[in-house]
Amino acid sequence: MIIVALGTYLAFSTNEFLTVENLFDVLLSHSFLGIMSAGMLMVLISGGIDISFTAIATVAQYAMALYVMKRGGNLIFAFFLAGAIGLFLGCLNGLLIDYLKVPAIIVTIATLNFYYGILITVTKGRWMYGFPDWFCNTPTLFSISTASGAEYALSLPIVLLIVIYLFTSFLLNRTTLGRKVYAMGGNPEAAARLGVDIRRLKMLVYGYMGLVSGIASVVQAQLVQTVAPNAIVGRELEVVAAVVLGGASLAGGTGSVLGTVLGVSLVAIMQNGLTLLGVSSYWHQVFLGAVIVISVSITAGSQRRADRLRRVQVEVEERA
Repeated sequence: MIIVALGTYLAFSTNEFLTVENLFDVLLSHSFLGIMSAGMLMVLISGGIDISFTAIATVAQYAMALYVMKRGGNLIFAFFLAGAIGLFLGCLNGLLIDYLKVPAIIVTIATLNFYYGILITVTKGRWMYGFPDWFCNTPTLFSISTASGAEYALSLPIVLLIVIYLFTSFLLNRTTLGRKVYAMGGNPEAAARLGVDIRRLKMLVYGYMGLVSGIASVVQAQLVQTVAPNAIVGRELEVVAAVVLGGASLAGGTGSVLGTVLGVSLVAIMQNGLTLLGVSSYWHQVFLGAVIVISVSITAGSQRRADRLRRVQVEVEERA
């Protein structure tokens, strides 16, 4: 409802919002956010949270850029290298969280500073640019020509976004792994008694977060054609907000890919609308925080009403 209302307002308030050019630009520029959100959805459903994924993405991106600029390669290897680094660091997060038995937010804040601090120390904050042509010229499926003569295509970042959402939906809804993730998020003790290997499952969940972070880091590098150590770190709020807005619970056990798509869409439309309306970027975080509070309050109210209804039904059944 909020998306429809906001979209309707922007359609009448601006001439650019419903144009093909703007919609493609919004989709492309937020593909990085969307890919990250798929991994965060998996983590939140499992009952955890990851704050270090931006540092993981930065490390994976810098290592990938350093390799391809010095030794060459191809696009597939670039994604493989970044994804492998992200997978390893994510699995390390999961192992530490299970082994230390401390809240995930504490561990991932620590690893955020650890990974990022090592990268800044080693690289001294140096920017990297000058990617090879094969990295800059990404393949596309088809292109659309507008009346103004501009061409917009279903480029690789958009295709990856769609594929990762479909794959995440398949994992959560059509596999035993997905049922175990929901079970661990709903009640980890009960899941363990049913034979779920909690340590391995946590490593898989946080490893998946690291994997999509690595993939998203390559997408971000393709979009901006540079690698800066401070370009990704600090965007944790956007990703967590998009997933929470989509209905995922910070308590675990709840969330869906469709809800995440809607949450990402809301964040993207809101940021794009504020830009089209000429609102200063300093206000974007203010509006984002307000939307989070309103949406979470509505979700919490609906959950309380559902809980009351269930209690009434139980009382009626007991009396009967």
